[in-house]
Amino acid sequence: MRLSHVSIRRPVLATVMSLAILLFGIISFLRLPVREYPDVDPPIISVVTLYRGASPSVIETEITNILEEQFATLEGVKTMTSSSREEGSVITIEFELSRNVDEAANDVRDRVSRIRGTLPREIADPVVSKVDANADAIVWLALSSGQHSGLELTEIADIILKERIQRLPGVGSVIIGGERRYAMRVWLDPLRMAAHGLTTQDVENAVRNGNAEIPSGRVEGQGREFAVRTRGELSRPEEFGAIMSLKKPMTLSGCVTSPK
Repeated sequence: MRLSHVSIRRPVLATVMSLAILLFGIISFLRLPVREYPDVDPPIISVVTLYRGASPSVIETEITNILEEQFATLEGVKTMTSSSREEGSVITIEFELSRNVDEAANDVRDRVSRIRGTLPREIADPVVSKVDANADAIVWLALSSGQHSGLELTEIADIILKERIQRLPGVGSVIIGGERRYAMRVWLDPLRMAAHGLTTQDVENAVRNGNAEIPSGRVEGQGREFAVRTRGELSRPEEFGAIMSLKKPMTLSGCVTSPK
């Protein structure tokens, strides 16, 4: 009853108190965040493994099944999905919300390193990464031109657009989808390879060893020092044809046929 008595005896004070309550209510209403769902990042881990030249059946039996057996015994696994496609395997593991995403990622890395020796040696090291729910692409820009080819558009997007967009505030990353890069294709002639006793693996090893830049040391003098660089990257078909085979004293041009 004291508040009512004070309000009756002092109407100015009651008016000021009412205005203050109204003002705080308006400020709280404007600044109070409203969310339909809570801001929760689910602990989701993805494991991506690349195996060049392998078919989906080989990917599934040699990589995906082996990794799934190890991940199935992890603590707090809610769901696990996998995709075995050509030259790659993707395994997505969703843990319970009570699991810390960093601890879950460390457990997955430990399991991958434990069985790395049982996986094929030719595969790239499995990449374990945390999936960010807010990392989805929100803007896609399509490039088209009647004068430039797909290779030229890819170069324009990589050199000009990507660099400028990355400088904008709030941009996390820029992905170039559907890009086309310059590549050298080598068509092999099975009859010529059989005549020289070579296999596809021999040709692949010769191309890998003959098309690489390796450090060549340095030259030291009394007052100068030079770094020696061996330029071994090839760019023309004639240079690839001149690569010497390590198994036979011959060039790869004897095993290459013209593309059809």
